[in-house]
Amino acid sequence: MQVSRRVIDSIEIRQAVIGEGAPLLMAHGWGASIETLFPLADRLSRQGYRCAMADLPGFGESAEPPQAWAVRDYVEFCLAFLDSLGWARAHYFGHSLGGRIGLMLTADYPQRVHKMTLSNSAGIKVEPSIGQRIRLAAYRRARGGLTKIGANASAESLRRLYNQRFGSADYLQASPIMRGTLVTIVNQDLLAYARRAAAPTVLIWGDADEETPLWMGQKLEATMPDAALIVHPGAGHYAYLDFPERTASIMDALFRSE
Repeated sequence: MQVSRRVIDSIEIRQAVIGEGAPLLMAHGWGASIETLFPLADRLSRQGYRCAMADLPGFGESAEPPQAWAVRDYVEFCLAFLDSLGWARAHYFGHSLGGRIGLMLTADYPQRVHKMTLSNSAGIKVEPSIGQRIRLAAYRRARGGLTKIGANASAESLRRLYNQRFGSADYLQASPIMRGTLVTIVNQDLLAYARRAAAPTVLIWGDADEETPLWMGQKLEATMPDAALIVHPGAGHYAYLDFPERTASIMDALFRSE
């Protein structure tokens, strides 16, 4: 496996390429890195695929983007990454955040993706419950009231307390730029892109996934023009890593099919 560093669009990234054969672009999930793709890439490289992956900007050993990014920015990065490899077209694999990227990539740039596999893809926005909306509204009123009377230190203290109590682990562990990126990304619903994602797609899911529950995979299967859902029993959010051999075989069958 060739692991190296390069600069793409002024951002220094770490990349890895393994195998020879049909080009396959692979994208990891939020908070992950290329290491989480290695077990699958190793198997696929022995099945006739040249697998390329990068730590997405803001993750692993790649530099952060200059400002908070949206899914569109990661799509543009992937296009630039493909160009840097000299690949006009490739198969695509994406996990979680990588799934979001894949949905938009195949919808807006169908000429760049041949066939696609998504594992536990994010992209469906979950509306907050009534209780969550009431809590958020009360917090905003309280913080706004403190700011209005000039109690900025108290408003900032309230913000920290609220985030510590109700913020996700991903949010709390992120830098300011990546917190902005997370908020932007999770608030975008990609079902409209899923409806236009015409590349033949296999959706890999785990029925024990608590981060992107199985109903999301079922929703994507029903929404996408050419998609089939395969469930790994007992698997969680990293279903492809729970069953790497089976996932690689499924991907190979999809990519080789006419």
